[in-house]
Amino acid sequence: MKGLAEFVMRSRFRALLVAVIGAGSLMFCWISAAVVALVTLRRGAQEGAWLLLWALLPAAALLYLAGDAGPVSLLLGTTVLALVLRNSVSLALAVLASVAVGLITGAALQVFAAAMLEQIVAVFGEFLAGMEEQLSVQGTEPVVLLRPTALQVAGMLGAGTAMTSVLCLLLARYWQAALYNPGGFGEEFRALALPRMVALGLALAAIALAALGSEYRTWAMMFMVPLTFAGLALVHARVKWRGQGAGWLTGFYLAWLFFDPVKLLVVLFAIADSWMNFRQRWAGGAAKREDDPD
Repeated sequence: MKGLAEFVMRSRFRALLVAVIGAGSLMFCWISAAVVALVTLRRGAQEGAWLLLWALLPAAALLYLAGDAGPVSLLLGTTVLALVLRNSVSLALAVLASVAVGLITGAALQVFAAAMLEQIVAVFGEFLAGMEEQLSVQGTEPVVLLRPTALQVAGMLGAGTAMTSVLCLLLARYWQAALYNPGGFGEEFRALALPRMVALGLALAAIALAALGSEYRTWAMMFMVPLTFAGLALVHARVKWRGQGAGWLTGFYLAWLFFDPVKLLVVLFAIADSWMNFRQRWAGGAAKREDDPD
């Protein structure tokens, strides 16, 4: 991946080539978003905006032909986060801005892409109907599965855009550090933490939305995105402090992907860290052991 970043940053034309080709593909639009973010971080908002406008052309064509707004929303969302990071030099603030990206994306889909949402709802309905038939044949009673609504799907897509935009931003930041500041990304990411009132506000907002009903639970997930990344950063800091290898992180991420309780623990630890500052405690404990080896 570092080789791709080197290729992109050698010339304006190469960056344009990669961004445009990636933006026209549902599978590789994340590469285009990360390239636009890298150029924005390194060369400024004007250069990033120029590249974004070109990348939006194939993404808009894909939206028109296939009805998929994913590449457009990802390009715009990632660029917004890159601008926030460049202007504030705060990774925490950039990750926090993903909540706004998710909310705006979900609201825009409801207003401008209602037909697409209904198509997705119909696809889900057909899939669940098939599952109901299979389960009803195996059991003695008919099985009825809940169908998602357009509001739920919009929230799910908004939360997905928020999460993916942060991932693309982190990839761009990693590329930038690998090219111009080796090792800097790891230190920056491991230091990611949220202020206590911000973490508490995010948690309360997520709980309040989830309490409104099942239709709003996907929207509540948007407020969990910054807490999730803050929790993951805390895990990386803990692994670094204990000197554990990449194998431990691989096992952790597999558990995080497949087990929901692990996701919840990551969020809870992020909230606790905003109040207790675990990194400072670990550093203090390590310094104390060095001063008093006995």
